Amino acid sequence: MKTIQLVAHGAPGTFELRDLPEPQPGPDEVVVQVRACGLNRLDLWLEEASLPIPLHLPRTPGGEIAGWVLEAATNVSSWKPGDAVAVQSNIFCGECDYCQRGDESLCLRSEILGVQRDGGFAEKVIVPARALVRLPSGVDFDTSAALTLAGSTAMHMLTNRAQVRRDDWVLVMGGASGVGSAAIQIARQLGARIISTGSTEAKRSLAQRLGAEFVLDSNDVNWPAEVRKLTNRRGVDLVIEHVGGEVLLKCFECLARGGTIVTCGATAGREVQFNLWPFFVKQQRLIGSYGRNRTDLQATLEWAAAGKLKPVIDSIFPLDQVPAAFAKLRSRHVLGKVLIEPFGPVSVSD
Repeated sequence: MKTIQLVAHGAPGTFELRDLPEPQPGPDEVVVQVRACGLNRLDLWLEEASLPIPLHLPRTPGGEIAGWVLEAATNVSSWKPGDAVAVQSNIFCGECDYCQRGDESLCLRSEILGVQRDGGFAEKVIVPARALVRLPSGVDFDTSAALTLAGSTAMHMLTNRAQVRRDDWVLVMGGASGVGSAAIQIARQLGARIISTGSTEAKRSLAQRLGAEFVLDSNDVNWPAEVRKLTNRRGVDLVIEHVGGEVLLKCFECLARGGTIVTCGATAGREVQFNLWPFFVKQQRLIGSYGRNRTDLQATLEWAAAGKLKPVIDSIFPLDQVPAAFAKLRSRHVLGKVLIEPFGPVSVSD
């Protein structure tokens, strides 16, 4: 089978298109034919070797996989060839206390698909059967690959790590990103009033089309003051944050008393120092969010099937152009998601 593998770290890294032996499933595993796979900031971190975990090369990136089941191990009876599936990118053990209670995002022995084990920038991939979720009717492979990692991350942040009440003010950072574009739609469906940010006019326009009531220029150093002005100096009830660094600190300037920041990223920096006094005096919350639970992924796909959550797809690349796809995401000019299609476009019904 053909696969694209990262063979040397860098920005850009070094990739090679390779022919590897046909994958053979072990116990509890299935082989999935990859029809579409989303590209994410996580893949750039792998490329740059900037993740705080051991990384081993060569590695096939890609964790946001949609495709067909080709083959299942003899002890797997829940899946059969031809089943259309999405793959949960945080591969959970299914056995620890957290997994047993349905908190797979907290799994003690989790692995990241496309980082710690080979992922979906290939014609085929081996994954544990427990990581599969059936695609609902009406959800095609591109939709799934554009939502099942970034979209379910946003779903986890807004419905598991925090709760949104009708007419809450929600600030979504980077509304044109994968997480941001999904978060705007989810928060809007939950009845929130949404403020978002974007670094270009095109990004700000996209965030507004998705449902943001106001969209601010993140290049303007005074954007936190604009948030306070828009909310009559009260501040927002919830911030969906995935940037980190100084951006996280600025989010505290926008936060109402009793408000919550949920953060899932650290692209702009992992270490921050903030003033603890106003944090506890205003009884604010800073909540971490990592990955998703199976229920978050299922909800994301169900919302997509119902038309409540729509993918934002910037561009689609074939397997041999993966380095160009990485370069485009690295350029920060992407609106929504970049996808890889190993076999070209296809619908679930084809």
